[in-house]
Amino acid sequence: MFDLGGATLHKIIDLDPFALPLSFLLPGADIEAIRHLEPVLAPHHVDFAAGNILLGVQSWLLKAGGLTILIDSCVGEHKERPRRADWHQRQGTGFLDRLKAAGVSPDDVDVVLCTHLHADHIGWNTRLENGRWVPTFPKARYLIGETELAAWQAVEEREPGAHNHGAYTDSVLPVIEAGLSETVTDGFELSRGMRIETMAGHSPGQVGLCLDCRSHGQALFCADAVHSPVQVYQPGWASAFCSDREQAVATRLTLLERAAETGALLVPAHIRGAHGMTISREGAGYRPHFVG
Repeated sequence: MFDLGGATLHKIIDLDPFALPLSFLLPGADIEAIRHLEPVLAPHHVDFAAGNILLGVQSWLLKAGGLTILIDSCVGEHKERPRRADWHQRQGTGFLDRLKAAGVSPDDVDVVLCTHLHADHIGWNTRLENGRWVPTFPKARYLIGETELAAWQAVEEREPGAHNHGAYTDSVLPVIEAGLSETVTDGFELSRGMRIETMAGHSPGQVGLCLDCRSHGQALFCADAVHSPVQVYQPGWASAFCSDREQAVATRLTLLERAAETGALLVPAHIRGAHGMTISREGAGYRPHFVG
């Protein structure tokens, strides 16, 4: 557990490490450009020998403002993901057991915040029960960015089941049909001192969560606006999965400058070995300082 001052945070791991070749995740990136940072980035964030970026696929379990909030729901189990062997038809992952070890059952979750609808962020939205996909968290509100949902629904209408590993069909639609989904826009307040912020670029309508907290002033749950601490040093390196690379870079730079200016804690979705990072300016760029 990590104490944010008036709120608590648990990391609920689903898949760790999730290793991706640097050249695949960040097209155009050159590992030699960050070789001098090996003492900072290894072993948690970069495997320099293999040339891989190391990510964690995890949920953030936040207790704040009288709410139990699950931020993103990872890969899930029993999902058809043949293009990724490490996601395909997973069983016995222990994710719900780790959630229970943090003192929370699926019925205890008040809010599931879907920062965006990529398959590695929504898999545990549903679970397989008697051959049907049902909401894993039956008493929760599933919050989805209004722009994000509209964008994926438009793609789904054009190409049913053919995009995003088919995740809309098995991990979003059942939640909507159960009446548990709610669309949100920039500024939506979950509770006093806790509000949705637009962080578009990685996906059409990605959102994050800004939490006012005593420990850092603000904690910014920034989803995939920052995939890896590598992008603190190289904010212009956009991921292969960004829908608008220029917007993704602009969003990242805005977050880094904000954190450097205010001392806010950045909490990226995939960070390993820490619960977040503060940011300082270093010359014309930035440097991460890992927290928790």
